[in-house]
This record gives sequence, structure tokens and C-alpha cells, in this order.
Amino acid sequence: MFFKDIIGQEDVKEQLISSVKKGIIPHARLFCGPEGVGKLSLAISYAQYLNCLDPQDSDSCGKCSSCLKYKKLAHPDLHFVFPVIKKDKKEVCDDYINEWRTFVGEHHYFSLSQWLAYVGAENAQGMIYAKESEEIIRKLSLKIYEAKYKTMIIWLPEKMHEACANKLLKIIEEPYDKTVFILVSNTPDQIITTIQSRCQRVNIHNIAEGAIVEALKSEYNITPEDAVTVAHIANGSYLKAIETISLDEEHKFFFNLFVQMMRSSYARSIKDIKAIANEIATVGRERQKNFLVYCQRMIREYFVSNLKHSEMVYLNQEENRFGNRFAPFINEKNIIDFTAELALAERHIEQNVNAKMVFFDLCLKITMLLKR
Repeated sequence: MFFKDIIGQEDVKEQLISSVKKGIIPHARLFCGPEGVGKLSLAISYAQYLNCLDPQDSDSCGKCSSCLKYKKLAHPDLHFVFPVIKKDKKEVCDDYINEWRTFVGEHHYFSLSQWLAYVGAENAQGMIYAKESEEIIRKLSLKIYEAKYKTMIIWLPEKMHEACANKLLKIIEEPYDKTVFILVSNTPDQIITTIQSRCQRVNIHNIAEGAIVEALKSEYNITPEDAVTVAHIANGSYLKAIETISLDEEHKFFFNLFVQMMRSSYARSIKDIKAIANEIATVGRERQKNFLVYCQRMIREYFVSNLKHSEMVYLNQEENRFGNRFAPFINEKNIIDFTAELALAERHIEQNVNAKMVFFDLCLKITMLLKR
């Protein structure tokens, strides 16, 4: 994977390349930032550049034996850790490594829910299980095969089981020689603080709107005007831009659920509330959490839309049309409680509380909030 293939983030690329040229190689780095801004791609590109046998001024050579193996994500000194599910006696990352290599090779920008859907997670929540710590120790205890640095990329370390995180902390505190950890996180505050404090933090911000516009015009058959609109809605996330331009089915599914939930709650129809709660409860836990995150964003957007500053609103046409009538119901009297109730429901789903109860209760609370 090359730096040149990553959209925007020129300052981060320059920082990483400069550190390698100067010989400043921290044994543990934490790449953190919003979803869809290219963190994992940056981590892989950095690892490839670090081990390139003929590094160029601004990128890997792409021709040496190391780069050719990195292209397939199959270098013997490159290791990955990522959330998985327990399925058919699989519970460690190596059980899914072939699927991971294929998926990452085809998708430079993706979400946890997309990865879990790819491996058929259904109702299971992705996690880095305690057993993974044994695999991490085993891999790092081996001698380097051929690379300059043995590299371990951990995608979403916040999904680590506590036992695994504690063992990882010990390794980071006493690192093996010529070993580099790259942690890639969407929510670094959920990582245990002792791991955070032992990693050099690399903050990766939203992609510049202009960079997204140029990428969309290059990759898709889209007019400049539409590219600008999509880039604005994406709000710095190329993943969101892709979902918007491809009319992502998951996004439409969430929007329809949101509309049904709000309408049934407003109508105070117990029959309809029970029906929508049961429908949401049938999808997997990860999708339920993602839906609640989507709801929180929609509530924020509809509240801001009342301020009459269109440049601050990130809604597609369908969402905007619904908001023409719905937005006035989201106001300063209920916005804080709305956000709090949705966040509470998300935590309950995370804690495996009965989903039917969570969403039925949420709809009842929304019924009261919409009347304020």
C-alpha cells in the first residue's frame, strides 16, 4: 500500500516519512481519529515504507521484495490484530487472515460493521479475545525473518478483551528489539490509559473537503457540483462519501428505521412502537449500535438545521426532505435528553441488554421528548 493512494492527509504522510528518514522509529504509535479518514491505510503504508529496501523521497519503491510482499499483506514480518467473532472454532486473527487480506486489499476505507458483515458475524459483536494475547507473544518471540522491523498493526485496540490488553501493555513496556507496534483506533479514550501513555500519538483529522472532491471526480462518474455536495455531506470521511455516492443500502436501511421509529413514537401507537422495536431487535448487535450512532447524528443535524445555516448541516436529499417537517420537533428543550437517551441505549446494547426491551423503552421515552 502506498502513501500516494491515500486521500489527503499530506501533513501526516510528511511527518511519518520524515521520521523514518531521520531514524526516529518509536516502538509504539497510536493512530487515532474519526472513522473513514484513512488511518489503517496510513499504518500499512508507514510499515511498508519502514521496511522498503529502496525507499524513495515520498513513498515506497513498490518493486523490492519487501514491497511486493506488502502488496499482498503477506510479509512474514507483518502481523495484524483485529476484531473477530467466535465461529466454527475460529477465535484468533490468524483464523481469519485470508479473509482479512482479501477484504483490506479491496477496501481501503471501511467500517467495523462492514468487516463483520464480510465474515458473517450476524448477531455477534466483534472482539479481540483474550486468546489473541498468546498469539501476539508467540509471533513477537520469533526472530525477524527478513525485514528491518517486525511490525504489528492492531486495528481497533479498543475492542480488546481486558486480559489481552494487559498482556499487550507488558510487551509495549518491555518491547522486543526491532519491533514496531501501530495501534489504529477510532475511540482512543476507550483504550486503557497505560497503553495510551506508552504510545506516541498520531492524530489523524478529517480529510480536507477539496481532497475528497478531487478523489470523487477521479474515481466516480460524477459532476463537479455533485462531488462538492457529497464531500460536504461526508464531513471529512471518505467512507461516508463512498456510502453517499453509492446509495449505501445500510444507510438507507437506517434512515427508514429512524423514520418509522420517530413516526410511531410521535403517534403514540403502542402496536407500532412494539413492531419497530421488534424489527430493530432482529438485526445484529453491531448493526443496532451503528443504528443508534446514526440516530444521534440525525438528531444533531435536525437540531442544527433549525439554526438556518445550511453550511453546517450534513444531510442527503432524502434525510433533508424528512427534516423539513421533523426538524422543528428537535429543539433546545429536548436535544440534550434526546442525545442522552440514545447514548444510553447504545451502552445497553453494548452490554447485551435485551434488545426488544431497550428499543421499546427508547421509543416510549422519545414519545415524551417529542411533545416538549
